[in-house]
Amino acid sequence: MNDNAGIPELDFDPYAPDVLTDPYPMHHAVREAGPIVKLKPYPTVVASARHEQVHAVLNDHVNFISGAGVGLSNFNKETPFRPKSLILEADPPLHTQTRAVLSRILSPKAVMQVRTAFAAEADALIDRCVAKGRIDGIHDLAQLYPLKVFPDAVGVGDEGRENLLIYGDLVFNSMGPRNELLAKAAARMGPVTEWIMANCARDRLRPGGFGDQIYQAADAGEITHEQAPLLVRSFLSAGVDTTINGIGNALFALANHPGEYARLHADPSLARPAFEEALRWESTAQTFFRTAARDTTIAGVPVEENSKVLCFLAAANRDPRKWPDPDRYDITRRPSGHVALGSGIHGCVGQAVARLEGELVLGALARRVKAIEVAGPPTRRLNNTLRALDTLPLELIAA
Repeated sequence: MNDNAGIPELDFDPYAPDVLTDPYPMHHAVREAGPIVKLKPYPTVVASARHEQVHAVLNDHVNFISGAGVGLSNFNKETPFRPKSLILEADPPLHTQTRAVLSRILSPKAVMQVRTAFAAEADALIDRCVAKGRIDGIHDLAQLYPLKVFPDAVGVGDEGRENLLIYGDLVFNSMGPRNELLAKAAARMGPVTEWIMANCARDRLRPGGFGDQIYQAADAGEITHEQAPLLVRSFLSAGVDTTINGIGNALFALANHPGEYARLHADPSLARPAFEEALRWESTAQTFFRTAARDTTIAGVPVEENSKVLCFLAAANRDPRKWPDPDRYDITRRPSGHVALGSGIHGCVGQAVARLEGELVLGALARRVKAIEVAGPPTRRLNNTLRALDTLPLELIAA
């Protein structure tokens, strides 16, 4: 480590396979090196792993913009591989306009209207899992539930939904470097992009669903009809993969903390806090970037205009400056202020839906299952942005 213009420089690559497999030693080193650091493999990037600085950057959309991309690529200097997201990769005033529409469609009140249907699906899925006894927590549970209920709510047809997994894998891999993970994800795409855009068209969406409501907003002049399918695409690219991994990571946390699962089983009303703590403890989105809109500072250290700023969300969520005993998974903790779903004007627009899905799955599990036992070693699905499991062998002991 050396000092470069007052910023410590570390020789870590956040996208190296060994780091993606176990990022926590790097998180600790980056956090303890200083409020912001440089990483040798990415000389144009400044990074922070401390909660105070990550939270501050995410909440300062004037100095740290999203329109130049929320991944490693700088869209001020290169063309994105697909049209930019009108919500994730946009700044005010465009972001304000599109966000208002999505925030209304996905408001807590609107989400309450799908709760009954979502709860019935959670109960039915947990019943099937209990009947099997030994399950793969990812393929039998964490994948199936969001892939059913969220596209149902958007109004997407049943056929071809597995394309959403391939598309989401590419979207989140594309936020990193052009490495082998991105190349493999791109090679799997084939006709997937065509399927995605076809299913964003109005005539393919069920009337009254979240997707159709976007087109109704276009009819009302709140957005353009050209913007409508891109906003539906934003739902489909960001609303499935992240929730799958959020639920998978929560199952992993509970299976490896039997005492915490016993608490949940004894009091299923702890399902929402258990999911929230899992988001903090094993953050689904590990990293997001911002771009300095002008010469500015972070923690008093100068940051040049157009610098990419790497926010280590997962590291911030285990910062001991913010959380007592941060490496412990504790479902009675109230992890208010975690940044697993972002923060500020770009905080996850679908977070009410994601939280509902997590709560309902864990609640149904708590009522039907006395204990969860690890039935074999899990395997990881490496992704440049997401913390994901590929398999999670579990034994469910029925109540």
